[in-house]
Amino acid sequence: MKVHCPELRYSAAVIGSGSEVLGFDTAMSSDHDWGPRMMLFVSSEDYILCRDSLSEKFSRQLPRHFQGFSTNFARSLENGVQFLDESESGAITHRIEIHTIDAYLKDYLGLEVSGGCSRDQAVSSLDWLTFPEQKLCAFTRGRVFFDDLGLEDWRNLFAYYPHDVWLYLLVCCWSDIEQNEHLMGRAGLVGDEIGSALIASALVRDLMRLSFLMAKTYAPYPKWFGTAFGRLPQAHTLSPLLLKVLQAPNWQTREDNLTQAYQLIARAHNQLGLGPSLPVEVRPFYDRPFKVISMGAFSQALRAMINDSELSKLAAKPLLGGVDQWSQSTDLLANPCWRPGILGLYKTV
Repeated sequence: MKVHCPELRYSAAVIGSGSEVLGFDTAMSSDHDWGPRMMLFVSSEDYILCRDSLSEKFSRQLPRHFQGFSTNFARSLENGVQFLDESESGAITHRIEIHTIDAYLKDYLGLEVSGGCSRDQAVSSLDWLTFPEQKLCAFTRGRVFFDDLGLEDWRNLFAYYPHDVWLYLLVCCWSDIEQNEHLMGRAGLVGDEIGSALIASALVRDLMRLSFLMAKTYAPYPKWFGTAFGRLPQAHTLSPLLLKVLQAPNWQTREDNLTQAYQLIARAHNQLGLGPSLPVEVRPFYDRPFKVISMGAFSQALRAMINDSELSKLAAKPLLGGVDQWSQSTDLLANPCWRPGILGLYKTV
């Protein structure tokens, strides 16, 4: 770029959407929207003045192949996806996207960045709860190759949740477990094995989410959720138990494996050093024949540690959690148009 446009200040990266950004792409990934590509970030002024001319320059001057792959793409008329096109003549239909950082933040995260606002001021405690974790994961993964404009500074800001946001999310995740752990056996006791299995699968998901939080690692979107979980420190001990829960033929077997998983996660919580150690042994749910781990102890202890005034106020009310914790809607999590409404929801709780 500096050879052809020596005055241009830019950042170059591959971040955001795409399995290759997460490092999870396989041979199957190459059947659509895959191949040599780049995201070029320029200033607002250069975007207005140079975007079209830069794109045209790339169409004329890019090599037709990079590391053995075509840089030319065609678009399917059926579903609009792009695929590699080995045509050897004509202008190259490249995948070099040209953005400004501000516009990309708005388009990808739904974050409006005002001109006089610092990065720290641009993101409030409540804002953090509105960003889908899968988006934060993808924004902070991938690679920045060159950075005149400070793209990496934004990625550093979003590297992981601030401490009190993290505590609040831990509270909410533990609360989900505390509210549902006894219900798996209750459904099974009346012969509802399907209902029991559904509750157990939700508890498995909560334990996996809790593991991501404890490892301070963003979870990706559902296709790669289990794959990413498998790379967490606790996965080698938790995964066999969670798989047995999902494959269990009856609620008693589910409970046996869930309680072992609860005890592992409780020990992992104590190792975080967030306060006095909490019990790691399961106990009966009052006088009923169901084994549970928390009875509210873990979420209550974490609540007391939150210092942020907005989050402390939010944690004192019926818990809502981060947007990923209360919604699995693909459209809501993928489309940033919903973020202002979600933020308003937190402000009215």
